[in-house]
Amino acid sequence: MTDQNNWERGVLEKLAMSAVQEQRRARHWSIFFKVLTLGFMFTVLFIYMGWVGKNDAALGVGKHTALVELQGVIASDSAASADSIIPSLQDAFKDKGTQGVILRINSPGGSPVQAGQINDEIRRLRAQYPKIPLYVVVDDICASGGYYVAVAADKIFVDKASLIGSIGVLMDGFGFTGIMAKLGVERRLITAGANKGFLDPFSPLSATQQEYAKQMLAEIHQQFIDVVKRGRGKRLKETPDTFSGLVWNGQKGVEMGLADGYGSLESVARDVIKAENIVDFTTKESLADRLAKRFGVGVMSAIGYSTQGGVSLR
Repeated sequence: MTDQNNWERGVLEKLAMSAVQEQRRARHWSIFFKVLTLGFMFTVLFIYMGWVGKNDAALGVGKHTALVELQGVIASDSAASADSIIPSLQDAFKDKGTQGVILRINSPGGSPVQAGQINDEIRRLRAQYPKIPLYVVVDDICASGGYYVAVAADKIFVDKASLIGSIGVLMDGFGFTGIMAKLGVERRLITAGANKGFLDPFSPLSATQQEYAKQMLAEIHQQFIDVVKRGRGKRLKETPDTFSGLVWNGQKGVEMGLADGYGSLESVARDVIKAENIVDFTTKESLADRLAKRFGVGVMSAIGYSTQGGVSLR
């Protein structure tokens, strides 16, 4: 009976020890996975906050073609803003291994102010670094504000099916007076200054203000035309439609002198710049930057700022 008790006690002790060891292993694994998850989260946070490099450019890579990407609508709160593109271009030109710079554009246009600032900086950098050429390579579209930027380059390369041009200016908005009348809503706008409610969408369209807006757009359009003529020079084969706001495919663009030839990122780096190694200098927008911009837009909305009727090169 004693042997039986001893045997049962031994079995129970072994089971108890096994359970304890299993709990310890489970606890260890739990701690391990928690540490691993925490480390992963910190890594992601470092990357998104921009603490781990702003671009993919690396030191000591030898002779290379520097790439800067201009993608999307050109606006102060976008990745295609002057604040993003200009530092990228500056870094690309400053690098000792840069043999040439390619600005790859895929943009329908946007702010004339932002596009003008980028255009001015490209011209300044080309003058400061005369031995480093800058070429534009067009992906799907390089229209309006995108083309405003492109004409500052030494040459523009397109695909036959790329869209290019749209040399014009617009100011868009909506009018709600008809709907308000049907709903019986009365607009009560009080201003100090005869034109303070300029193109207010809830008030009848004023012929005087409309004429003023057309004149202002014409002046900006002329600025655009002057920039294109300055950038393209004798290469431009001007026709009555050149500055009408029309857009053309790449093949027609080359015929009209809006572009210089056909080429992709790789072919221009290899055959024109003669440096196949491509290094991306595009500033990558961090999570902190995006949040700051969103916060700024939210603040402007809160204080009643409106973009209604904004001028756009699109």
